[in-house]
Amino acid sequence: MTTQRLNLRATLAGATLALATALPLGALAADVEIKLAHPNVPDHPMGQGFEFFKKLVEERSNGEIEVTIFDSSKFGNFDSVVQGLQSGLLQMGSASTPNLAPFSKDFLIFDMPFLIPSYEAADLITDGEIGKTAARALEPTGILGMGYIEIGFRHNFNSTRSVETLADMEGMKIRSTPSKAHIATLQSLGANPTPIAWSEVYTALQQQTVDGIDIDLNLAWANNFHEVTDNLTLVGSLYSPHLVMGSQIWWMGLSPEHQELIETAFAEMQVFQRGKIRENEADILVKMADKGMTIVELSAEERAKFQEASQSVLADFESEIGADLIEKAQNTISDAGM
Repeated sequence: MTTQRLNLRATLAGATLALATALPLGALAADVEIKLAHPNVPDHPMGQGFEFFKKLVEERSNGEIEVTIFDSSKFGNFDSVVQGLQSGLLQMGSASTPNLAPFSKDFLIFDMPFLIPSYEAADLITDGEIGKTAARALEPTGILGMGYIEIGFRHNFNSTRSVETLADMEGMKIRSTPSKAHIATLQSLGANPTPIAWSEVYTALQQQTVDGIDIDLNLAWANNFHEVTDNLTLVGSLYSPHLVMGSQIWWMGLSPEHQELIETAFAEMQVFQRGKIRENEADILVKMADKGMTIVELSAEERAKFQEASQSVLADFESEIGADLIEKAQNTISDAGM
């Protein structure tokens, strides 16, 4: 697995003079603090990835750079992270791509169902021109798109019935994100999508306010959803990446040596974090089966039915995303033989 880095120094070549002159006089001081915010728990591969990044940066800088991590949304919600990055109060942060759609509709490509068939295909999109172009849309706001890490593919967890066919999805009340595309995808599969705040999901599943949730394996395990659902179907409807962002004010105040050190450490962290997400999945499935969960892998015929049913979502969002971008993503994947 290879990871292509966004060229941050080249990216910043066109930064505005106003931003450059706004830098404090001591910006090039040897001692640097990186305050880094992300929404996941420390034991999740995302949390483990950022701890790995912290270790690399602090060791390689011989203590010149200190990394302080605000996990589990302790820094605040998405808006707080964006404002922190823009002001320079926060140096780095992570956000899911649906949250970034207001900056560019290009981020909606990741919300298109069954468009990305595998992790290898996901790497082609995130690390290639499609992902880089989306990330560059943040630059006018004072934020750098440093590169992508991931959550994984979404699957169906529920406490109502085993989903073995598309017909089994009919009328099932499934927790969704606020993403219009996510809601439309669940509707296309016959489910009744119900947006619920993340902090309330476990209780909603426990009290059967909803029948289930559309979520990846690592988050499901980290949040003990196997305790409040009985059935898992490996649907793989949507791939969920996170963009790691940096503050332009902070980055421009770093020495070239510190920039290179951080870039290199981040690239290694990407490989580490993605590897953890992917390696964990087989183990998680075994653990969930041991806990008594019924696990279904869709037949090729049924999976084709899920894909066909959701094609309407691509058509509905074509005007927002652009037919050319959808086609570019499809061609990128097919040209690689995937």
